[in-house]
Amino acid sequence: MTKKEIVAIYIDGGNLYKRLKTLGIPQNSNRFDYSAFTKYLIGNRSLISKRYYIGTVRNVDGSEKAEEMVRNQQKFLESIQKEGFEIKRGKIMYDDGKIREKGVDVKLSLDLVIGAVDNLYDTAIVISSDTDLIPAIKYVRKAKNKNVEYIGFGINPSIGMIKESTISRIFSDTDLTKFQVKKI
Repeated sequence: MTKKEIVAIYIDGGNLYKRLKTLGIPQNSNRFDYSAFTKYLIGNRSLISKRYYIGTVRNVDGSEKAEEMVRNQQKFLESIQKEGFEIKRGKIMYDDGKIREKGVDVKLSLDLVIGAVDNLYDTAIVISSDTDLIPAIKYVRKAKNKNVEYIGFGINPSIGMIKESTISRIFSDTDLTKFQVKKI
């Protein structure tokens, strides 16, 4: 009997959110079903962990709008945590009206490398188009002989991520509509 392939999933939440939003997903009063999507990606393989990396929203200006954003993010993170996702928090920096995440790609890269070094997985599924992850992906593939599966979206996936990953799977808006569910 062959050993089932062990998979770990690493999701760059901010990156995924932007990609889905560009594709118009979720539509109307729907929400994106992260659990169904990850289950689809895993297939008949065995899941060891699924991690969601995100910059934590703060109410820096004391406004009601910012407070609502904090509440919405916390509600969302609590819901996916109940679905078995481990939440890895980074920071959000507010620079002259621009919002930037800090530490998210570093945490994801470190976990990707540590998982390979500790032999926790056979394949890492990386849901991010952030090319800052490429050095970690190269190390995991070449030095640790692990598979890295890049999940990209739309008509503009990361060519660098495709080139450095073992396998690439690109999803269109049509592919992703089946992972929408009605908001409760």
